[in-house]
Amino acid sequence: MDIRYSAHPKDVKRYTTQELRDEFLIENLYKPDQVVFHMMGQGQETRHLVMTNEQAVISPSWSIHAGAGTASYTFIWAMGGENQAFDDMDTIPTTELK
Repeated sequence: MDIRYSAHPKDVKRYTTQELRDEFLIENLYKPDQVVFHMMGQGQETRHLVMTNEQAVISPSWSIHAGAGTASYTFIWAMGGENQAFDDMDTIPTTELK
């Protein structure tokens, strides 16, 4: 298991390309023939992305996040800024997803 710790934004600004890759690139999450469909957007009007290995999604805080894959997969979740309390989440019934 690869355990990663958060980096301070001031430190990251000084990282070399190799240091950025070492700290943030997570390789070989999926095999070449595997994909994950990442659903995102507002619940009333979702979109999907087809993701393969070494791809990432940056989404706004108001977006839903759900997925389905051709094999087992893992969401890697990270947050930036001061939004660490999770008290601004809006729930939506699955019957309202479109």
